[in-house]
Amino acid sequence: MMLDTALCLERFAWHAGRHADLAVQSLALSSDPAYVSVRNRFSATLAETVTCSDEGAFITSWGYRLGTTEDVESAAARLAFLLAALPA
Repeated sequence: MMLDTALCLERFAWHAGRHADLAVQSLALSSDPAYVSVRNRFSATLAETVTCSDEGAFITSWGYRLGTTEDVESAAARLAFLLAALPA
């Protein structure tokens, strides 16, 4: 069974958006690769683009593995930590 990376990124965006200090800038599901762009609401420079690998791992633009699709909430929390955001 093939992983639905678009659905996984939608779930990631939803969990990231629950963090008080994070804002989802864009969710590009039809691009190649699909990605979600998230930023700290209070900083123009604290932002990150996240993709989902075919193996089910959420990866930042600089190659950091945030977590897997098996625990999307924890992966989004790790991004929040990296972007200095408050917990959900």
